[in-house]
Amino acid sequence: MSRASLAKDPSHVSSMFDEVAARYDLTNDVLSGGQSRLWRRAVTREIAPRPGMRILDLGAGTGTSSEPLADAGADVVPADFSEGMLAEGRRRRPDLPFTHADAMDLPFEDASFDVVTISFALRNVADPAVALREMARVTRRGGRLVLCEFSTPTNPTFRKAYDAYLTRALPRVAGVVSSNPESYDYLAESITAWPDQEGVRALVEGAGWSEVHHRNLTGGIVALHTARRRG
Repeated sequence: MSRASLAKDPSHVSSMFDEVAARYDLTNDVLSGGQSRLWRRAVTREIAPRPGMRILDLGAGTGTSSEPLADAGADVVPADFSEGMLAEGRRRRPDLPFTHADAMDLPFEDASFDVVTISFALRNVADPAVALREMARVTRRGGRLVLCEFSTPTNPTFRKAYDAYLTRALPRVAGVVSSNPESYDYLAESITAWPDQEGVRALVEGAGWSEVHHRNLTGGIVALHTARRRG
């Protein structure tokens, strides 16, 4: 079995996600206690998809996040770096245009999308700043970024309990439900190493986005960040 390291070598990250693709969504549901569904619903509400809206769903994996956007009538392109994830998505939703894409070198023209969204994937990119600049490039002027990512709980007591869950309980549960338990050791490490809410704000602003805001979900375990492409 493979797992990525915090060096985030693209081939290692891709290989790791290839291995977990078949049970990825089930494992996420179990490990988050069902909260992952609520987080994705919050993303959909923030995007407010409608017919005619063109959306890039980056790091879409198996397409779980893309489905409600497409079902609302939006023109959504699910994109991911893992061929295993894309294959699972195509099997489930052959009507969606699953596209292989490197977040740091997107295969799309400038100003192609009204909204670019990425959930729980920017953390896995070797250079998030480069990826955010690429997202800005393919977004039309005035278009939006909707970024959902693990973050830092705001209550110190809750944060301590959450850190204990990440380092102790999560790997044990993953050992039961995941097809590649070692990949969830990387998950815990990557969450711990990821910047907090203000750190992500600085990262997004530095990549050329404006009107950067966030709101916490589940006490700050996850933060939903939004921004606009500068005109």
